[in-house]
Amino acid sequence: MSQYVAAIDQGTTSTRCMVFDHDGKVVSVGQKEHEQIFPRAGWVEHDADEIWANTREVVGQALAKGNVARSDLVAVGITNQRETAVVWDRTTGKPVHNAIVWQDTRTQRIVEELGALGGGADRYKEKVGLPLATYFAGPKVKWILDNVEGARARAESGDLLMGTIDSWLLWNMTGGVDGGLHLTDVSNASRT
Repeated sequence: MSQYVAAIDQGTTSTRCMVFDHDGKVVSVGQKEHEQIFPRAGWVEHDADEIWANTREVVGQALAKGNVARSDLVAVGITNQRETAVVWDRTTGKPVHNAIVWQDTRTQRIVEELGALGGGADRYKEKVGLPLATYFAGPKVKWILDNVEGARARAESGDLLMGTIDSWLLWNMTGGVDGGLHLTDVSNASRT
């Protein structure tokens, strides 16, 4: 029985799945673009449900093109757009807002307010190694909790989960509302 590895690359403009054989040779590829949403200047969003649907589709494409069964996969890796943030309901699996993309700058005021509390942009740099910036997921999640009606109360009651795209995909891939794993890889997790 052949064994394969699938690599899911969930990027800023598309999702791709590549299947590799034991020797690292590409067996097959599936790819699909997703919509870019620009509600205002400087704001960039993605529909997390579309990303999940596209991920399922491109994995299916790659498996079909390579004549590979799910049971032939020994591992699945995910690479993703890192700091794009998603907040979703743990009981329905529905995002409370579009994902806020790593390029988005709407959180500039939040970043400035945090810096104004002392230390400026370097407030957390000694602890995490990075300056405050709109790039990171933390300010994006704060924006969602502050601006989506009822989100903060739902989060405080434990009804919401948050993560970057890798967390969103992994949660869905491992069962979602029926016990999906809410995890990230340390190489993807920022501390800001």
